[in-house]
Parts: sequence; C-alpha cells; structure tokens
Amino acid sequence: MEKPGKKLKKFLIITGTTGMVYAGLKYLLPLVAPFFIGYTLALILRPTVRFLRYRLRLCFFGRTWQLPSGLIGAAEMALIFAGLVFLAWQGILRLCREIQLLTVRLPLWLDAFDRWITDSCGRLERAAGLDSGCLSDAVGEMALTLGEKVKESLMPFLMVNSLPAAAFFARLFLVCLVSFLAAVLSLQEMEELRCRRDQSLFRREFNLIGNRLVQTGKAWFKSQGIILFLTCILCTGVMIWMGNPYAILAGTAIALLDALPLFGAGAILLPWAFLCAVGGQWRNALILAGLYLACYFIRQYLEARYMGSKVGLSALETLAAVYVGLELFGFFGFILGPLGLLLVEDLVEVWAGEKTETGK
Repeated sequence: MEKPGKKLKKFLIITGTTGMVYAGLKYLLPLVAPFFIGYTLALILRPTVRFLRYRLRLCFFGRTWQLPSGLIGAAEMALIFAGLVFLAWQGILRLCREIQLLTVRLPLWLDAFDRWITDSCGRLERAAGLDSGCLSDAVGEMALTLGEKVKESLMPFLMVNSLPAAAFFARLFLVCLVSFLAAVLSLQEMEELRCRRDQSLFRREFNLIGNRLVQTGKAWFKSQGIILFLTCILCTGVMIWMGNPYAILAGTAIALLDALPLFGAGAILLPWAFLCAVGGQWRNALILAGLYLACYFIRQYLEARYMGSKVGLSALETLAAVYVGLELFGFFGFILGPLGLLLVEDLVEVWAGEKTETGK
C-alpha cells in the first residue's frame, strides 16, 4: 500500500505538469510558433541541403568553396513555394471554369425553383380554398424583403470585418516571413543549436518534447492524409454515381471541409440533402445523408484508431483528448489535445521517477 505522502507528491506533480503544459500550449506556443515552424522546415530540408552543399563544392586556386546552407535552403523553399503557387493557380483556373458553367446554369435553376414555388403555392391555395395567387404573391414579397435586408446588412458586415481580415492577412504574412528567415538561419546554425541543446540542463526534457512533437506530427499528418484521400475518393465516386457534372470539384470541396472541425462534411451535405428532400428528390436526399454518415464515421473511427495506435493512446483517450483540445484551444485543439496529454504523461513519468530516485 502506497504512503499518503507519495500519493500527494504524485498528485502535485500531475497537477503542476498539467498546468505547465496547458500554459505552454495556450500562451507560449503562439509566440514561438514561427520559429518552431522554421526549425521544422530546416530539419526537413537538411538532408537535401547537405547533399547539394557537398555536390556544389567549387575549387579555386587550391581552395574549396561551399555555398552557405542557408542560401541553398532558401533556394529550395523558393522552388517549393513556386510549385505550390503554380498548383494553386491551376486550381483557381479550374474553379473559374466551374463558376462560369455555374453562372450559365444558375438562371435555369432559379427559374425551376420559381416554378416549383408557384406550383406549391397553387396547390396549397386550392386545398385551403384561398384566392388564386395570394400565397405566391406573399412569398414573392417575402423574398424581396429578405433580399433588401441582406443588402442592408451586407455593407455594415463588410465594413466591420474588413479591418480584422486585413490585419489577419498582414499577421499571416509576417508569420510566414519570420518562419522563412528562421528556417534559413536554423540551417546555417544547426550544429551550434544542437550543441547548445545537448549542453543544456534541460536536455532530457528538450529531447522528450522534441520526440513527442515529431511523433505526434507525423501521426497526425499521415492520418489526416489517409482520411482526406478516402473521403475525397468516396465523395467523388458518389457524385459521379448521382450524375453531378461537378463531381471532382464537389468531392474535393466536401473532403476539404470535412478536415475542418468547425465545418465538416455536414456543412454541404446536410443542407443539400434537405433541399433535395424539399424538392421531392428522395433518392438523392437519402444518398447525401448516407454519404454524410459515411464521412463522419470514417473520420471518427480512423482518426481515433490510427492516430491513437501511432502515438500510444487508445481510441477512447484520443477521442477524449481531441474533444478537450477543441474546447481549450479552439481550431488547433484536434492536434494540441493529444499532444498535451502525451506531454503530461511523459513529463510526469520522468519527474516522478527523478523524485523517487532522489528520495532513495
């Protein structure tokens, strides 16, 4: 039977570690995030930078010259950024073509919707014994009033949110710039940074946190990639089965929204299913509802199962950590939650072990 004093020490260690990890993820991480991103990019690019630096050696007058690691890393990141910009441009062009096709068909859809509203109102008028056209006129006036209200509310909304949006993009540009510079400098000073880490008094904690960050990051990106791929294939296949002319675009958009905790696949599929049900297209409504359930269970099962097996958490622990993380940290809680739980477990194990050994 353990002594009460030992239990109290363990409780205090757990409480203090939990508070420290929460404060670090909540307040310290946003401050050091650009440098952490830059250092991570430097670690990813380091093998190719070392290879190119060795291959691009120049000999002049008996002396060997090598390009700086930071310069090679900057060139690699510039090439990667150019490739991403090219892919984004191609995607924008494809989206513009789809929007052009949509604008051609939109009047036809609106005309069909207007006829459906008129027919529905006519059936209700005949069933209730009302004058012909009274319901359709009322619906038309309501639609006009709603349109005017939207126009009146849209401009104040844009005025109020334009400055915060501009500030967000300016801050995002600053974070990207600092991350780029941090990556270049980290490549240039990689050996010195490692020596400082190895000579630090907290080298054990640094190694533990770094290993957990790498392990959790790899597991998260791998699991999200698999889930995104499966969801995209499933949604695109169902769209093709339904005869949707925008199958690829719609399937990709649903899969990308499904990866966002604040939206999910239901942001598109559920309203779409409701509109199909209102229009009497029960087959399409059932297919879309079933597709939403399939996407939901794929994400919940694979995310908890796959990520939990990679980082050492059970499916229930992963689900609980993701939920708590979303409640505490917001959008990024789905990765900070499991990471925080793992850090608490590891640090408690290390510090409790040190306490026990010291006590002996």
